[in-house]
Order: sequence, then C-alpha cells, then structure tokens
Amino acid sequence: MRKEEAALVLRITFNPGVSSRAILRLEGSVSREWAALLENECSALLQRQVAVSLDLSSVTFIDRGGLEVLARLQEVGVKLHRPVGAVAAVLEGEGLDVARDERRG
Repeated sequence: MRKEEAALVLRITFNPGVSSRAILRLEGSVSREWAALLENECSALLQRQVAVSLDLSSVTFIDRGGLEVLARLQEVGVKLHRPVGAVAAVLEGEGLDVARDERRG
C-alpha cells in the first residue's frame, strides 16, 4: 500500500472497558468514505446500552463527512477524547465538545 493510500484508511480498534462502556480507538482518516462504518459500529454498541467513547489521538485527517458523523454521534451521547494537532483545532472550531486528557482503560 502506498503512503497516500494508507493516509486514507480508518482503523477502528475496540478496547472494551467495563461491560457498560466501550472505547473505540480511531487511527488514520475520519472521512466520508468511512463515516457510515464508524456510525454503524457506534450505533450497534449504543443499541446494546453501551456508552461509547472515541479515542481520536491517532486521527491524522478529518473531512466534512467525518465532522458530520462525529457531530451526529456526539448528539446521541458518544464522547470524543484526545484529539491532537490540527484535528483538535478543527473539531473545536466546529463547536464539538472534546476532552483532551481521557485516560485509556
């Protein structure tokens, strides 16, 4: 895979917390191409009454489609944690509520 292709990938790693909480660690790009996948994963957990947190510390790119899905997820209770750099600035600039110091676990 070329470097340009790798930059467009979204990797989602499930880190179970306690039975009523899950942390999804996102790596790469939160873009329109991956928005439905992310939304479906979070929705499935929410339907099982599991609180969902997204660890954004390894997200390197976000586009308008990614912002829209994160905003929709936040509206239904998904927490956004640990964005860094330009991603943090974009999220905050769009008015999304983010926590920068969420500990894993």
